Amino acid sequence: MSFRVRLTLIFTIVWGMLVLLAALAAQVGVTRGLFTYVQNSLLHDTEQFAKFYSAGLTGTAPLEGTGNINVSFYDLAGNRFLPREGNPEQVIPKEVILTAGNSPRIYTSLRFIAAYQRVSFGIIALSQDIGYIYALSDQVARSVALSLLFLLPVGVLLIIVTSQLTLRPLQEASRAIQNRGPENLSDVKYPGPPDELGRIVDRVNSLLFAVREARERERAFLAEVSHELRTPLTSLTGYLERLSRNPAEQSALEGAKRTTEHLTRMVGDLLALARGEAERSVNAHIVSLGEVLKQVVQEYPGVSLRLPKEDLEVLGDPDRLMQLARNLISNAVRAAGRPQGVRVMAWRENLDPFETLPPTQGTPPEGWAVFAVRDDGPGIDPEILPRLFQRFARGPQGGTGLGLAIARQIAMAHGGKIEVTSKPGDTRFTVYLPLLSDAEED
Repeated sequence: MSFRVRLTLIFTIVWGMLVLLAALAAQVGVTRGLFTYVQNSLLHDTEQFAKFYSAGLTGTAPLEGTGNINVSFYDLAGNRFLPREGNPEQVIPKEVILTAGNSPRIYTSLRFIAAYQRVSFGIIALSQDIGYIYALSDQVARSVALSLLFLLPVGVLLIIVTSQLTLRPLQEASRAIQNRGPENLSDVKYPGPPDELGRIVDRVNSLLFAVREARERERAFLAEVSHELRTPLTSLTGYLERLSRNPAEQSALEGAKRTTEHLTRMVGDLLALARGEAERSVNAHIVSLGEVLKQVVQEYPGVSLRLPKEDLEVLGDPDRLMQLARNLISNAVRAAGRPQGVRVMAWRENLDPFETLPPTQGTPPEGWAVFAVRDDGPGIDPEILPRLFQRFARGPQGGTGLGLAIARQIAMAHGGKIEVTSKPGDTRFTVYLPLLSDAEED
């Protein structure tokens, strides 16, 4: 059963119930209205009769009722004495008539309604048959039933037409989705208004856009990998051919070794990026940033290190932070051409490097642990600088073009960021990491 059929069925049931309730309300309203009118008229006329006879007048008292009113007189013992041949079906029971007082009261039976009141010579009662009320109520019920038989199909037809017109945009969007293949990730056309259904389609289109972007990134990544692996593999093939002709050629052996190391480093970086390890596999510990920098700087003799007196502690993964520092320092050494041209320094900073906190930060940190890697190399080409942290963005000094992309992932996974400034003779990479708060230390 389609959504349109279910919606039409629900609306039809609701419409039928509303029409039925309206019919019942009309019948009950008419019946009650007539009963109330008759009761009020009898009370008024009984009071007028009582005043008329109490004043000693003779003749016929004026009536405001609907006509067909019977006037009866009862003695104080509750027996009717006038009229002697009155309607026996409109006799008020003795136990009721004896409750008469100086103001009119109502008595209702299945056949008539009566109002009665005590007067000087006994009790006066005015009664009226209510059969016509039931007859009129039945007539109203029949009229409403006929109207129901007419309104129900008309209402159902209107519901079907309305639901068809209302759900047409959704049906068109549904058919468009059903008829497309898995490779078609274009937006779903929705000709309807920007209502709830429109927002659902917009959300689907946003998801399709995200899938398209992911697929494009995947294709670009594979194309970049293929391109980047082709050059070192070609070089390695050339070195191996030279070694096959002259196994003692040392330069070919060293070239093959360098190419192999480059390929190994590139494959490792590619795996880290493809698996998202730099972002997902963060094994957080309390880490001394100074100790991390000391260990990495020791791997590059000649690189200078300056640390503050206070210990800069952060919550992070020591292996990932060492990888971050190692990537920046190795790039700096390569750019400067010698370790002596690279300086590493760390300090504490209270200013927030973010205009707004990143999504990973729940509360502002108490400060920032900052370290910078500076080199006196030729600088970074301004054309490369905007896309420096993208994959395979390499400068003239070479490298895999992946180290800075991984470094950025690691910094973001720790709630931090990387900034870069460059000019000839002074290139500076600055890393901001949230300092460990007192609550986290506890």
